[in-house]
This record gives sequence, structure tokens and C-alpha cells, in this order.
Amino acid sequence: MKKLAFAFFALFFSVLSYAQIEGKWKTIDDETGKPKSIVEIFKKSDGKYYGKIVQLLQKPENNNCVKCTDDRKNKPLVGLEIIRGLSKDGSEFTDGTITDPKKGKTYNCTVTRNGDKLNVRGYVGISLIGRNQTWHRVD
Repeated sequence: MKKLAFAFFALFFSVLSYAQIEGKWKTIDDETGKPKSIVEIFKKSDGKYYGKIVQLLQKPENNNCVKCTDDRKNKPLVGLEIIRGLSKDGSEFTDGTITDPKKGKTYNCTVTRNGDKLNVRGYVGISLIGRNQTWHRVD
């Protein structure tokens, strides 16, 4: 009976952790395939998920978001909130935005977790037109 209860709890917690996106993730540049930064995703008191750059793995042209056009304009890249307002919808996180600091553009965003990887999709309008990145969990 104890073994059955242990197996149940182990399965339950693995399913819970599978769907969570909170933590640190290594971003991979979809154009070069090289690691770009470490982003920490966290949940705010509004119940939505946000992500900020906590470390740069490549030297950028500029240390600030000079091409951003909103409240992030000229803010340092380290500490910059690039993901905003994701809502959990089953196993997906949707209805948020992601900002590309290099281009200063903000896109709609959907995130799904697959083990130790995040599938991050930024898109304009409908989800058919956009870019995908795979981010890797950082321990």
C-alpha cells in the first residue's frame, strides 16, 4: 500500500512539474543556434507569468534596449522583462507577449513545456506567422 501511495504522489508531482514554466531557461537564438541569454520566468500576484533576462551569454551591440518603443526603451537588457502576461491554459501558456530586444518588437506569445525544454512561439496576429525557439532548463 505504501508503494502504491508513493507511486501515486511521484506521478502526481511529476505531472505538476511538467506543466510549470517557472525557473531559469537558456534561450537559443533561432537564427544562429547559439545560446543567447538566461531568462527567469516567474508568476506575479496577478496570476500571470513574466520573464526577465538575468544573464547575457553573448555580447550585444548595445547593453540597453535602444530599439524598444514602450516603457522598456533604453532600459538595461539584464533585468529587462521580455515576457509579459502569460496565462496558464491547460498545458499551454497563452495570451501573453514576448519582446525581441534586438529588434525592439513585441509579439503575441505561446509557451509549452516538453520535459526540460520550453517551446516558445512569438507571432503576429494569428499563430501561423511567427518564429519558434526552444529554450533549455537551467539547473
